[in-house]
Amino acid sequence: MPFTYEGGIDAFMKNEVLSYAPDAYVDEKKTVIGYEISFTKYFYKPVELREMSDILESLKALEKEADGVLAEIMEGL
Repeated sequence: MPFTYEGGIDAFMKNEVLSYAPDAYVDEKKTVIGYEISFTKYFYKPVELREMSDILESLKALEKEADGVLAEIMEGL
């Protein structure tokens, strides 16, 4: 739950939890304060995608490489 949630934990429970789990409760003895650091959010660098023309060229090359392979397989049967 965010620290800045308006109304605190009681409002959070009422608005976000109890509508889905009406029997939910907060055990004050087990309540702790912690932080979550999203390493993905701050450190992830997405892989740059290849250009579509490069992908199409690769597919054409694979198609040429595979040309005749099916015929060879069928001849062996």
